Amino acid sequence: MPVITEIEDLKRIYKRRVPKMFYDYAESGSWTEQTFRENVSDFGLIRLRQRIAKDMAGRSTATRMLGQDVSMPVALAPVGLTGMQCADGEIKAARAAERFGVPFTLSTMSICSIEDVAEHTQKPFWFQVYTLKDDDFMKRLFARAQDAKCSALVITVDLQIMGQRHKDIKNGLSAPPKLTPKSIANMMTKVPWGLEMLGTKRRFFGNIVGHADGVTDPGSLSSWTAEAFDPSLNWERIKEFRSWWDGPVILKGILDEEDAKQALNVGADAIVVSNHGGRQLDGALSSIRMLPRIMDVVGDKMEVHLDSGIRSGQDVLKAMALGAQGTMIGRAFVYGLGAMGQAGVTRALEVIHKELDTSMGLCGERSIADLGYHNLLVPKDFHDHWVQPA
Repeated sequence: MPVITEIEDLKRIYKRRVPKMFYDYAESGSWTEQTFRENVSDFGLIRLRQRIAKDMAGRSTATRMLGQDVSMPVALAPVGLTGMQCADGEIKAARAAERFGVPFTLSTMSICSIEDVAEHTQKPFWFQVYTLKDDDFMKRLFARAQDAKCSALVITVDLQIMGQRHKDIKNGLSAPPKLTPKSIANMMTKVPWGLEMLGTKRRFFGNIVGHADGVTDPGSLSSWTAEAFDPSLNWERIKEFRSWWDGPVILKGILDEEDAKQALNVGADAIVVSNHGGRQLDGALSSIRMLPRIMDVVGDKMEVHLDSGIRSGQDVLKAMALGAQGTMIGRAFVYGLGAMGQAGVTRALEVIHKELDTSMGLCGERSIADLGYHNLLVPKDFHDHWVQPA
């Protein structure tokens, strides 16, 4: 068993174990990948203030996210195709999150269905939906999530038009994936992954195949996916989606102050400051750089979470110190899942928790609620380096 001390250790194992098509799906951004890279590197621009001679006994990372007690302010983000990174991946990730005491968010584009995950877990999880055109499918999807007792709905609002991801196009990564001689040859070298996939019945999009009109098998999925997303999405439509769900709603994909205000106006309970992990608009600012500006306009009126770029517990600490009430991790838990299954997700959470706890102590703080700007050293122009032309 290799010694895992950081998320990068899991990433190295993940890259060896999982087919290139699915590794590239997780480890890529759109166009030049500038935003994908800066999501991570911008965290490195922020420094932490070391404080000493403070009583650090009894410190705790526990807090609340969307009214739910959590062991640390981290939720597992919705990630499509998780069940192709590891057989039954969504079930394994959900179980790891449940046992660790953090929320799990199931993607609509998951391999395991809502019902699969609900059957194999004990506590409610969050469910993510896209803003699709098909009202009948959407309403039935909402009803299925309610029947599964999902405790919150996460509406992804930054995917009405798909960003171009060069690696996915070159690898034939689509819904369903287009297998080529090259990708098949690569899969054949990933023997443990392949044996696990052969041992499960869950290999297709469980929330869509057999549920969306006309999608009875993987072959009919491609045309449905191409037409499903709604480029005419507007705030009235988002408000309509909000009215269909009797419970907390999180809008994921907010990266501008004006959009944050609109999210508040349509009745969102929380937002996720996010650029889709750099997979949509390349050239957009990083989530962590935009967080303070968004906090300034809505931070005292609704719950604000952050994703995109978090690879460590120190990143979580920095986001919380800048005002976020929670964070989401996507790639970090996928690395663990692809590397070691459920145990790998648990290890990813343990690593982030250890880093968060230790760094809090070295910053002189005993609780998440005590974190703030006073714990940071931030470049003078970090928030306002980029401005709109007059």
